[in-house]
Order: sequence, then structure tokens, then C-alpha cells
Amino acid sequence: MATKLVDLVYWRNMRKTCVVFTGLVVCLVSLFQLSTITVLSHICLGVMCVTFSLRLYYKLLELLRWNPGVHPFQSYLDYDSSLTDKDTVMLVEEVVLLIAFAVTEIKRLLFIDSMIDSIKFVVLLYLLTYVGVLANGLTLIITAVIAIFSLPLLYKKQQVRWCILGRNPELGHFSMTSQNCMYLLKQKDSIVYVDMEHETKKNFCK
Repeated sequence: MATKLVDLVYWRNMRKTCVVFTGLVVCLVSLFQLSTITVLSHICLGVMCVTFSLRLYYKLLELLRWNPGVHPFQSYLDYDSSLTDKDTVMLVEEVVLLIAFAVTEIKRLLFIDSMIDSIKFVVLLYLLTYVGVLANGLTLIITAVIAIFSLPLLYKKQQVRWCILGRNPELGHFSMTSQNCMYLLKQKDSIVYVDMEHETKKNFCK
């Protein structure tokens, strides 16, 4: 599960990430004007329009004997999404531990177990009052989604360049290729290509 989330955040599967990112942003923006029930209903209706059309199309091909009767969504129907007893117990334990930790921390802060931590908490709450005036929770969620899908990728693309150029500011310039993002660093006797996707270097003589 964690690996799939990392793949989404770093855009390793462009099509899947685009679908997830666009869907999240559109749904969250829709909540500004419509209720949650309305948004969910429209999403389900849109999905069913596509699936129902494809099902009818495959059924028509089956009647014309152009299709051997294969269900277009059989792979999704066969996918086992149930949890085993062990997985269920582990999930419940994690949720209970998180809730217990949150309750303990809030109780510790509210009843001044540590003066410094409680002061920090008061300052945070005071700043949140200003944040609440400037933006509501939905705006913050949309901003967080955009940041999650953009900042890690930008950081990964820049970290090698920052590291190398930080050691020697006289090194070359940033270069984009059609296949992937690479850094072209000019040195005296060679050109160094830093491949960000695989984090490797290749030296080529001029």
C-alpha cells in the first residue's frame, strides 16, 4: 500500500497519477458549490454511464458472435478486496493505537503536563484562528493535495542539481530531454549527465 502511494506521489505511472490527482481536485472543488451527497451521486452516475455503455457494447458483440462472451470488467470483479482475520486485527490495532495516542497528547497539552509544549500548542491554536479567517478547511485540503502531488517530485528533480551545483557553482546548466529529465553539467574535459530517474551519472569526453 505504501509503495503504491509513493508511486502515485512521484508520478511513476503518469496515467494513473493524472486520473487520481484530477479526480481529487475536481471532487474537492465541486464541494464548494455542491453537497457531499450530490458530488458522490454524480461521480457514481458518471462511472456507471461509462461501465453500462461498455457492458452493452460487449453484449452486442457477443450477440453478433464477435466476442466470446468476455465480461469487460471481469478482472475488477475477480479482485479480492476482502481482509483476512490477521489483516483486520492489525488494522484495528493501528487505528486504536493512533486514537489512544491522540487522546493522550491532547489531554497532556490541555491539562498543562509540560509548560513549554502547552505554550506551543496555544500559539498554534492562535495562528489557526487567523488561518480559519483567511481560508476554510476545504481550501487547505485542496492546497495540501496539490502540494503532496507536486513538491516531492520537484524536490527529487532538484536535489542532485542542488548538491552538485552547491559544491561547484561554476558547473553548467539544466537540460531537458524527450525521454527523461537530466542535468547537463559542463566540466573542463568532460560532460556529466546526471539521470534523475535512476540517480546515475555518465561521463562523456568532449
